[in-house]
Amino acid sequence: MNSQLATFWNLSADQIFVQLQSTPQGLSSEEAKQRLSKYGANSLKQKQQSHTLTLLLNQFNSPIILILILAAILSIFLQDAIDAVIILIIVFASGFLGFWQERGAADAVQKLLELVEIKASILRDGKAQDVPVDEVMPGDIVLLSAGNSIPGDCLVLESQTLSVDEAK
Repeated sequence: MNSQLATFWNLSADQIFVQLQSTPQGLSSEEAKQRLSKYGANSLKQKQQSHTLTLLLNQFNSPIILILILAAILSIFLQDAIDAVIILIIVFASGFLGFWQERGAADAVQKLLELVEIKASILRDGKAQDVPVDEVMPGDIVLLSAGNSIPGDCLVLESQTLSVDEAK
């Protein structure tokens, strides 16, 4: 897009429509498909999922676990192998249990996120349509009502008692 769009809030609606090659009736479905292929999805970069080995090693990174490992090493140094083995068994059992629970929780969250699809109401081809938020393109006319999330940077064309909560 144009560098002048970085300050779109200073422009009139007509100037924005010209720059975005849009109309008050919104984009056509064909134009939206072209923009989707040109600009990509309207989504934030997904957080990298933790690598399995990193997740496992992080289980042994707490201060109490490090103290227990030092106690096991000290037990070995003092020739008390039985205490060292018991401490290490407890440390490793705790670490693997924590890893198993954290991995399961991460997988469950990922599956839940795949089920949820947030939609936005927009004008396409002059008609109101609900589309996935990641398919909202520059030039789309977004229709908002109470409780809606704003799917990106927008210029308010008209409103009635507009109130926005930016805390989320």
